[in-house]
Amino acid sequence: MSKVIDLPVITKLDLDPDRLLRKAIGEMSEVVIVGFDKNGDEYFASSVADGGACLWHLSRAKKKLLDMPDDSYLL
Repeated sequence: MSKVIDLPVITKLDLDPDRLLRKAIGEMSEVVIVGFDKNGDEYFASSVADGGACLWHLSRAKKKLLDMPDDSYLL
């Protein structure tokens, strides 16, 4: 069995969703999950009950993504 080392880098390669979720366990104070299930259907879940706060988290994430330089994966 090989040992996988998570590097603190940005990549343009897709990552395994289960691996990403496992890494987040115990690290988050609030979480919003948006994705697609294995049937291709949209999936949404949030630990935040307030819809406005949830939308705020999504908007902040969108801003962070849009502010990222296109070549940031080269860092």
